[in-house]
Amino acid sequence: MIRRARARWRGVLLVCAKCEKKLGGGFGPKGRDDLSALLRERAGGKGGKARFGVVSSRCLKLCPKRAVAVVDAARPKEWLVVEPGTPVAAVEAELGWLDEPTIA
Repeated sequence: MIRRARARWRGVLLVCAKCEKKLGGGFGPKGRDDLSALLRERAGGKGGKARFGVVSSRCLKLCPKRAVAVVDAARPKEWLVVEPGTPVAAVEAELGWLDEPTIA
């Protein structure tokens, strides 16, 4: 049997957990946070109520040196390689998240 579950997500982002583990942080004001954690905080809610889903995936097989591989599910042909120290707002702008209204 197949059932459907509703989510309010406007998009899904896959973040390579192996890349994040290799870096051991590198993002946020003090450079200690994982990119996926910061994106989840700014996605506007938890779980299915967030504006966007941020999913930590297994290795994406891109393996950039000192960076994190990120895939926007809406644009699977254009992967992002995010270097440590990149502001999360810059990542959101690249993804087009800043233009999205929040869900009430």
